[in-house]
Amino acid sequence: MITSTAAQIIIAIIPLVGIAIGGTVVLLSLLWRHTERKMQIKSGTLKSSNFNYKAYVLLIGLLLTGIGLMLSLFFMATNEVSSSMLGGLTPLSIGICLLLFYRLNDWKKQD
Repeated sequence: MITSTAAQIIIAIIPLVGIAIGGTVVLLSLLWRHTERKMQIKSGTLKSSNFNYKAYVLLIGLLLTGIGLMLSLFFMATNEVSSSMLGGLTPLSIGICLLLFYRLNDWKKQD
């Protein structure tokens, strides 16, 4: 099946546009948060947050490890080992690294 050149160009542009729009949204949200914090500092209403980084790292590590493991198993079951395995191995390796960070970090020193 041969597709037209215009369709191939549109299909190639879609991810680029998505990345550009996503980057713009992230940039504007960071800029808005920065401006908000500057105004809070000026008015003296800034409150320190108690964010539990230890629980956050553990949660994200477990989620990424689980997602990566399931995607890797799915890709192995549907195809042989190929470049599509990177779709599962990438979150799996990031999740394992986060779990190692959780285990090896000296949390008492930071509290």
